[in-house]
Amino acid sequence: MKAGLFGITALAILALPMAAMPAGAQETLTIASWGGVYQKAQRDAWFDVVEKELGIKIKEDSTSGIADVRAQVASGSPTWDLVQQGNYSCAILDKEGNVEKLDPAILAIKGIPENMKGEGWISNLVYAATLAWNDEKYPDKKPSSWADMWDTENFPGGRTMRRSPVYTLESALLADGVPMDKLYPLDTERAFKKLAEVKDDVVSWWTSGAQSAQLLKDREVDMATIWNGRAEALAQEGEKISLTFNQQMLLTDCWVIPKGAKNKELAMKAIEIMSRPEVQARIALYINYGPANVDAFDTGIIKPEVAAKLPSAPENSKKGFVLDANYWAENLDRLTREFDLFIQE
Repeated sequence: MKAGLFGITALAILALPMAAMPAGAQETLTIASWGGVYQKAQRDAWFDVVEKELGIKIKEDSTSGIADVRAQVASGSPTWDLVQQGNYSCAILDKEGNVEKLDPAILAIKGIPENMKGEGWISNLVYAATLAWNDEKYPDKKPSSWADMWDTENFPGGRTMRRSPVYTLESALLADGVPMDKLYPLDTERAFKKLAEVKDDVVSWWTSGAQSAQLLKDREVDMATIWNGRAEALAQEGEKISLTFNQQMLLTDCWVIPKGAKNKELAMKAIEIMSRPEVQARIALYINYGPANVDAFDTGIIKPEVAAKLPSAPENSKKGFVLDANYWAENLDRLTREFDLFIQE
């Protein structure tokens, strides 16, 4: 048994009956994800495998977030059978009753940690909010923790952080010395007090991954809270940008089945297939994201040099912590209001 952050659950085999259909007909499953190269990677890594195994056709659509799923459910006749969302959005939708409860056998799939799933959602890939910087600005001593984001004496220069309490409050508490395993529930008063210390050095509060990367690329800032894939893409383009996985905030995207989906059972079969270690591992062949199923790293599919750059790889994951989706499902609205007032003061 593996221990720690990515401990495994008991192995279970999903066995759901295939819906009856006319002879010669091909069942169709409609999946909505984030589009672009991200969704193409999912198609190549996962959707093609599901189609082949189940003998079905997967139709694709795109989502821009949680409001889309709510609208689908409110219509009373969702056109999507399976949707990709971020982990705390999944937890919010589950709390609202807007998603179907998953079969217990899915939730018991070996290798996916308990803090990466809920009654109505299960994670499928991992990325991270990390600390990144301009190497030319800091040619000698390098930042190594969130405390360095606050250390403007040894690491001068402009900063950028996400315009959201999510990640920002966690980083403030980590910078103030709170251990990763003692973060939740967040001491928000302490976090805002710490955040006030660096507020004047935040050149821009980013609202998209593209913006965070552009700020670093254009040298408008020297240090950033940024998704690991965005920073690594800049480095691959030749930019002098580095990041650390130390104190990384492990984030996941996950599957949900909208409440009332017509092909619920087929959607669950697809989730089971895409959650298997050997199928999970395939995502790293097409895009710089890690599998949620830690057993994927034991399949031999992910090469060591690739695993070294994935936040969910065992050597990297132990340096960080999983964002608490359930905490944010309960507190996002309230803390977003407080955060917006804070940055406007």
